[in-house]
Amino acid sequence: MPTFRPSEIREGEFVVLVALMMSLQPFAIDSMLPALGDIARDLSVTDANHRQLVVGLYLTGAGLGALIPGALADRFGRRPVLLGCLISYMVLSIACALVTSFEAMLVLRFLVGFMSSGLAVMPSAIIRDRISGDRMAKLQSLVAIIFMMVPMVAPAVGQLLLLFASWRWIFGAMAIFALGVTIWVFLRLPESLKPEYRQTMHPGAILGNMREVLMTREAIGYVMAPALLMSAMFAYINSSQQLLVEHFGVGKMFPVLFAAMALLMMCSSFTNSRIVERFGARRVGHTALLFFIAFASLQLILASTAHQTFWQFFVVMSATAAMLGFMGGNFNSVALQPFARMAGAASSVQSFIRMVFASFVGTMVGQAYDGTARPIAMAQVAAGLLTLGLILFSEKGRLFRRVYPRGVPRPEFEKQLPPT
Repeated sequence: MPTFRPSEIREGEFVVLVALMMSLQPFAIDSMLPALGDIARDLSVTDANHRQLVVGLYLTGAGLGALIPGALADRFGRRPVLLGCLISYMVLSIACALVTSFEAMLVLRFLVGFMSSGLAVMPSAIIRDRISGDRMAKLQSLVAIIFMMVPMVAPAVGQLLLLFASWRWIFGAMAIFALGVTIWVFLRLPESLKPEYRQTMHPGAILGNMREVLMTREAIGYVMAPALLMSAMFAYINSSQQLLVEHFGVGKMFPVLFAAMALLMMCSSFTNSRIVERFGARRVGHTALLFFIAFASLQLILASTAHQTFWQFFVVMSATAAMLGFMGGNFNSVALQPFARMAGAASSVQSFIRMVFASFVGTMVGQAYDGTARPIAMAQVAAGLLTLGLILFSEKGRLFRRVYPRGVPRPEFEKQLPPT
């Protein structure tokens, strides 16, 4: 029987499809947030902080599972691994809709994250298969613009479903979303792995790939930087429903406010896509990191006062989150530059490190929620300072430097840049 082979996909369609693949994971998190109270109540959860585990264990599963898909994809190709992750996401989401105990819910949420972990790994590998350099950072920023729409609409989707049905239908919506992406991938996304880049698959190769990623000085700082920044954001996401709804009393405005913050991140990603080829991924990312540290420090000062207002929290938190749009795609692209021949394995190892670290730290900070924004602010300050130290290590103490493609003189390269 002949194998179905999609034709080459255009860049605009490719950007949208990759963004939707990546969006399935945040949709599985953010659509749950308005329903955490209902889930806890229906499944007899007594400790209010335990409801966060519906999010935390999903993230932990996604992190632990991320080590596997890259090695599989470097051996068998991107398409079969991606389709397997999508089908697992659908089936296990339906299973979550049918649970009758909180323990079963937690086990299934962990499994959804674990089995669909390739949804975080494959997009970066597929992008790296096609392009590199600052153009890769630009494309990842364009992907992030669409990707950021999901945190804007997912809580509203969850809230809307709760108006007419139970929280179980949120998992049904996850399965339907995944079904649509699966059909699109099957029909339109071609295999991007070059035949000469196929790798052998055995434990020694996986360990060797991990060692190479961890021992590459120019990459390791940019591998750990997103892990630290993600851990601070995961801490916010884990406790956002309690902090905004119960502490600040925003009530049904929660999805709107959550969406507003995501909109700012989307705008920063769009801005990054317009400037990154002109100024370089490092220069833009390093500048944003310094602003991130400044905003996080201001948040910690405000959160340490006796009566921090909601608007004080929201404005500063939004500014802090917006800086991630200037760092995420840029740092990811720099981290993958040295690994063209093993992009799948490198993306897998990097996602594993980031997700395991970020989910563990984010869950711990979330569990330390004390009715104020102080734990989140402390996590953000620590993440920013540690990120700065790691990047200084990778860059040998130099920030804001520009790296030009090999063999292209700087004047010739600058002639190719788009106008500002």
